Amino acid sequence: AALIIVTGPTVIAPILRNVPLSRNVAAVLKWEGILIDPLGALTAVLVFEFIHSGAGGSEFGLVALKQFGIIVSVGFSIGFLAAWVMAQMLKRDMIPHYLLNVFVLAVVLLVFAGSDLLAHESGLLTVVVMGMAMGNMEVKHLDEILYFKESISVLLISILFILLSANINLSDLEMLMDWRPWALFAIVVFVVRPVGVFLSTIGSNLTTNEKAFISWVGPRGIVAAGIASLFGLKLTHDGIAGAEYITPLVFMIVLGTVLLNATTARAVANVLGVTLDKSDGIMIVGASAAARLIGKYLTDQGRHVVLIDRNILNVNKAKDGGLEALQADVYTDDLVDNFELLDMGYLIAMTGSEAVDKHTCNKFRDSFGENGTYRLLSADEVLVDKSSLPSEGIFSYTDDYLNMNNVARDNPNIFEIGFSAQDDFENMFNAITANLDAIPLFVKYSSGEIKPIPVNLEELTYEDDLKLVYLGEDMHSGREEIVAS
Repeated sequence: AALIIVTGPTVIAPILRNVPLSRNVAAVLKWEGILIDPLGALTAVLVFEFIHSGAGGSEFGLVALKQFGIIVSVGFSIGFLAAWVMAQMLKRDMIPHYLLNVFVLAVVLLVFAGSDLLAHESGLLTVVVMGMAMGNMEVKHLDEILYFKESISVLLISILFILLSANINLSDLEMLMDWRPWALFAIVVFVVRPVGVFLSTIGSNLTTNEKAFISWVGPRGIVAAGIASLFGLKLTHDGIAGAEYITPLVFMIVLGTVLLNATTARAVANVLGVTLDKSDGIMIVGASAAARLIGKYLTDQGRHVVLIDRNILNVNKAKDGGLEALQADVYTDDLVDNFELLDMGYLIAMTGSEAVDKHTCNKFRDSFGENGTYRLLSADEVLVDKSSLPSEGIFSYTDDYLNMNNVARDNPNIFEIGFSAQDDFENMFNAITANLDAIPLFVKYSSGEIKPIPVNLEELTYEDDLKLVYLGEDMHSGREEIVAS
C-alpha cells in the first residue's frame, strides 16, 4: 500500500505535455507528482523498516516497536543534521567546485553507512530525510547537484531493472492469471484513488469534474517500481510471508495505470470539460522595471501574466508587486515542465540583450507564443527605416531596453487616453513617440481587448472609443487617469 501512493513527475509530465488541461488541474497533478515522490519514498521506507524490525516473524511486539522507534529517531536526526552540515559547507564554499558532485555523493554514502552502524537498516531512511531537507533549504549549487543526481539515478535504476529482470521467474508472473490481482488493480484505480482525491480536496476551489479527472489520472512511476523491486527482494530474502507478491503486484499496477492513463487522458479530459479553453496568457521574459509595470497593467486588465527572469532580485521585486514571476534561464529547459504556463499564448521578450531576446523568440515561439511572439528592438534596430524592422518588434518601434527603463524609472505610470477620430489618435501617437519621457505601448478596444500597435498605423482597426496605452509622462493632463503605476 505504501509503495503505490507515488505518482512521479516522470509519468505525469508526458500526459501534461500532450493534453491541454486547465491551469488548476495541471498545477495539482504536477505538484502532486513532485511532492509525493519524497513523501511516498519516506512512507515506504518507514513501513519497510517496521516490517523488517520484526526480524522475519509475523508478530510485531514491543521489541519490534522499540527497534522501529530507534530506526526512525536515528534516521530523522542524522538526516537533518547531515543536510544542515552539507548546506553550511556549500554556503561557505568549502568544497572545490570541480569536486562538488563527487563530494556530495561520497557524503551521502558516508551518511548511509554511518547511520546503518548506529541503527541497523536506518541508512535508507536517513538519506531520504537528508535529501528532503536539502531540497527545502536555500542551498548553493543545488541545480548542479540535482542534475548530477538525475544522471546517476537513471544509471543506477537502469542497473536495478536489469538485476530485477534477472531475479524474476516466469512462475512469479503466473499469479497475474488469477482474478484477485486484477480486482486489486480495479480497487486501486476506481475506489482508492477517487476517495483519496475527493477527501483531500475538500474546501478547495476545484470543480467536481476537475476532481473526477484528477481521480482518473494517477499513474504510478519509477519510484514505486524501483523501491518495490528493492524491498520485495530484501523481504523475500528475510523470509517475510507474502513478500514474493510485492514486486509483480506493484509492477502490474505501475504498468496498468501508465497504459490506462496515457491512452485515455485526452478523451476523459474532453468528456469532463477540463481542457484549456484558450491560450491568451502573456509571458514576459525579463522582469525589469518597465516589464513589471507592463505586467502590472496587463494583469489589472484581467490577463494571466507571468514574468520570467534569471535574476532572483528582479523576480522578487515582481512578486513583491503582486505579480506572478519565475526564476528561469531561457537557455536551459527550466520552462519545459512548468505546466502552469500552459495558457501562455503570447510572448514578449524584453531583456537587456538582443541575443537573448532573439533566442527566446526562436525557442519558445511554438510553445508559448503561438498567438504572437514579440521582442524589444535593439539600439541599432530602432534607427533603421520602419520598412526594414523585424516582424517581432513591439511598442513604439523607436525605443530600446535602455529607453524603456529610463522612462519607467523617471515616470513609473501607465495611462490610457481615448480618441473619437483616427487623425487625433495618430497625432497623439506621434507626439508621444517624439517625447523622450513617454512611450506608446498598446491599443485598447472598447471590448477590453488589448493589441500591439502596428508599425503602420493604417493597418490599425479603428473604432469609436479606441484608447492608446502609454508609459511615462502624462501627455494630456486632466483628461485621463493613471491605470497602473
